[in-house]
Order: sequence, then C-alpha cells, then structure tokens
Amino acid sequence: MKTLQDQITSTLSAFDHALINAQNMADLEKIKFDFLGRSGHLVGLMAQLKPLPLEEKQQFGPLLNSLKQQLQEKITAQETKFARQALEREQKQQQSFDVTAYTPRQIYGSLHVYTSLLTQLEDIFISMGFEVVDGPELESDYYNFQALNIPASHPARDFHDTFWVSSPGMLLRTHTSNVQAHVMQSHTLPLAVFAPGRCYRNEATDATHDFMFTQGECIVIDKNISIGNLLATAKTFLQKLFGKTDLDIRVRPSYFPFVEPGLEIDATCPFCKNGCSLCKKTGWIELLGSGLIHPTVLRENGINPEEYSGFAFGFGMERLAMIKYGISDIRLFRSGKIRFLEQF
Repeated sequence: MKTLQDQITSTLSAFDHALINAQNMADLEKIKFDFLGRSGHLVGLMAQLKPLPLEEKQQFGPLLNSLKQQLQEKITAQETKFARQALEREQKQQQSFDVTAYTPRQIYGSLHVYTSLLTQLEDIFISMGFEVVDGPELESDYYNFQALNIPASHPARDFHDTFWVSSPGMLLRTHTSNVQAHVMQSHTLPLAVFAPGRCYRNEATDATHDFMFTQGECIVIDKNISIGNLLATAKTFLQKLFGKTDLDIRVRPSYFPFVEPGLEIDATCPFCKNGCSLCKKTGWIELLGSGLIHPTVLRENGINPEEYSGFAFGFGMERLAMIKYGISDIRLFRSGKIRFLEQF
C-alpha cells in the first residue's frame, strides 16, 4: 500500500504530466478542477491526515501545504503563458490587418433563380431517365428551320423574328427545337433527351417578352410512342416541378410545324382551388407546347417514320419561374437588381 509520501510524489508527477499536455485555458481549468477542486486529488490527500498521529500530521501537513502552493503557482504560470501567447497572436493579427478588406455589411452570394430552376429541371428529367444535352446557339438555317419542317416559304417563319448574322445562312437560334435535329442525327435509337438553353428573337421587350429567353425541350423517340406516353411524361414532370401529386392536366389542339398533332398542355393551378389571379379565375394554367414528332421531321433526319415515332414538348423557363415564384416581370431575370436576386 502506498504511503502518504508516495501519494504526494505521484500526485505531483501526474500534475506535471497533465500540465505539459495542456493546450489552452480550457485544459487548465480541467486540471485545476481535477487536482485543486472540492473533490480533487489534494482534498483527498488532506483527508488522509485526520486519522494520523500528531507526529505524522506535523510531518505531512507542511508537505501538503507546499504541494498545494506548487500546484497553484504552476497553474498561475501556465495561465500567464497562455494569456501572453493569446496577446501576441492578437497583436500579430492587428499588424497584418487589411483595412481595405473590411466592409460594414457583408453581402453573400447565392444561385441565380434561373440557375436554381435549371438545376431542379435537370434533376427531375435525369430521375426520369432523360439525358441532358446542349445545342449550338449560333445555328444554321437548315437546323433551325428546314430540318424541322419549316422551309423558306413556310408562313411559320413570320412569327420567328430572327436575328440573322453576317455569315450567310447563319442565325441566333429562335428555339431549342434545333436540338431535335442534332440528336436525331447523332444519337442511336431509342433516345430520351432534355435540351435547355438560350434562344433569341428580334422582338420588343416588355413584362412578358424579351429578345433573349431560355427554353427547355424534351424529346423521346422509340417504337410505338403514342400521345399517351407524351401526356404521362408531361404530367409526371409537372407534378414533380410543383410538388403536387394531385396536379392534373388537360390538352387543347394547337399548331407547331414540327409536330402532328400539336397540343397545348394546361395544368390545374398549383396555387388555388377555386381560381386566382395567376390562373385568371379559370383554375388552369397554360404551360407546355407539345405533340408527336412530324413524320417529315423524322424522315428528314434519317429516321423511318414507319418504324419509329416520338414526342416532344417544350416550355419557357422564365415562364415556369414566374409562375413558380410569383415573378411579375421577365426583365428582372437579367436586371442585376440585388433586391430581386436576394429573394432567391
């Protein structure tokens, strides 16, 4: 059994070892609690004095008092050392402080609303098995019009107010439908692609129109593709986009040169039950232009329409964002206004 002298020696040794490994003030506080606290090592040693004879009390009492003084002095010295080191670090930081880097109000960046929406769209379509593809914004007349059943004499060119460039037959694409022709010629069948990107039309800018805008186009080509496949895909996409599993759709006949038949797809308003200003009290919102890919388009791009069929649907990304986030003016997307961007 250890004598009191041995315990005093081992306590001092354990204290010195703990003090050497202390890294900060918190470590010192723990050491102080373990050795000098009410239930610490020193109090335990003091308690062992009570049953000892008077001679031994006179011997070990001064030793314990000396031990207590040593521990307190060493802790005080270490606290002074840590305080000095902290002061030196602070002084060093102040010496290298760059006053030009200080701003009284920090402004934090975030994703642009367009970028955020595009990320959501890509996640949705990838989860549905689509491949995300890109196409050229500087396009040829052939891919933008002719390969999509819009020859030079076609009246549909009248509502495509085109930006022509100085190179003969070249233009800024008026829609992302040009990607249809590119993927049909470069991809093996079957295919399912989502093509987002910028488009350009030479028209006046107002709250709902801009000379540059973004579209998304979905194309699926395989054997025995029907309107049923189109409507099921469109409905699933819209339900995921708006987070509404009870969202329903309806179709209306329309005309697009590169599909036959052409359909406008409306969805039940995701924000009301009985009509609101967004759906103009009708309960329906027009969202997608769609249809089965025209046999002439398939044939023009090297696909046999007797063997394969397909569907396509497209949408304006700004329109989706304006509906989803309640944005009233398309010009805000490219305004650079901080108060607008901070909302997203």
